[in-house]
Amino acid sequence: MNRVRLHALDSRPDGDEWIVGRMATGRFVALPEVGKQALDLLGQGLTPAEVGERLRVGTGDDIDVPDFVEALLGLGFVAEVDGRPVDQEPPPAPTLARIRPRHVRWLLSSVVPVAVVLLVAFTLLTRPPVPLDYRTLLWSSHGSAVIALGAGVGWGLLLLHECAHLLTARATGVAGRMRLGTRLQFLVMQTDISGIELAPRRHRLTAYLAGIATNVTVASLAGLAAGATTGTPRRVLAAVALLALLPLPFQLMVFMRTDLYFVLQDLTRCRDLFGDGVAYTRYRARRLLRRPDRRTGAEDPSLELPAHERRAVRVYSVVLVVGTALCLTFFAAITLPADITLLARAVAKLGPGRATSDRLDGLAVVVTLGGLHALWLRTWWRGRGPSRP
Repeated sequence: MNRVRLHALDSRPDGDEWIVGRMATGRFVALPEVGKQALDLLGQGLTPAEVGERLRVGTGDDIDVPDFVEALLGLGFVAEVDGRPVDQEPPPAPTLARIRPRHVRWLLSSVVPVAVVLLVAFTLLTRPPVPLDYRTLLWSSHGSAVIALGAGVGWGLLLLHECAHLLTARATGVAGRMRLGTRLQFLVMQTDISGIELAPRRHRLTAYLAGIATNVTVASLAGLAAGATTGTPRRVLAAVALLALLPLPFQLMVFMRTDLYFVLQDLTRCRDLFGDGVAYTRYRARRLLRRPDRRTGAEDPSLELPAHERRAVRVYSVVLVVGTALCLTFFAAITLPADITLLARAVAKLGPGRATSDRLDGLAVVVTLGGLHALWLRTWWRGRGPSRP
């Protein structure tokens, strides 16, 4: 191996390390200072042998540059080796690819969060008629109209929420991709904005909080509009405002890597709060069951982390265990029995001797509820494949 040509890489300092990555693929890695120096020298066209000699003279240590280059190949950072293109899968196509960073750069302006805060404050001061009560959602005596509005607004808000993440990240140069995913028993829409780690902290936090800001903005605008109308429009707008607020408590479930989880991970300066929390939880579980790890003989994995990460991971592991246990208990005790009962009643309505209206009702329940569970299962199964960085 004489020379390598690297893809266009971005980097930023992070304490004693450097975050380096390729925006096109969303792959990134933390490198020590000597690793960043090696990367820069390779980018200047030096051979691995020449880079190793430069680093030996500068640091006094022998650095295994060929192994370093092999790691870069695995990350997809190398475009050519000795003039020959490296065989790599093309980067996945971004969602809404026609939208360029320059089109949405305004989303990173400090004026945007200030405007959202002022809008919310104004809405609270005017006290629009949006009581946080289930009766607000039952705006019509026709159940089908209530369900139709809830489904339409719910999915519309979900897309707006995820588009806010996508477009704010796109403003920083991150491609971003939207797809279905699962969080425990929940089917969710999620936006992969890998590469945002290379952006400045203010831009990272803006991207993480963009979805919540969108929900709050919609709720405020709908509430203000409800206060300016009467009759059915007033009730509909009040329902829309409440529907926009309903997903926000879900964001507090940081054990499921919600938007606020990424804010927490960034503020605690952890590389992988969830992954390290899972590893530490498994270690504590083995200790509790007195089952040593025979595969590696590993000790407490958190001991390998910096002190500030170790504290955060250990606290988060408690939240992870308690939150997951409560969530799955609720599913087993409430949601699953209710779904099974609904499906059983629906199937019974499809039997002989039933009225046409009963059969249609049963068929609608089977298709809707069964379809949602089938979609969750398919999404969960696909998510068990190779994971993103």
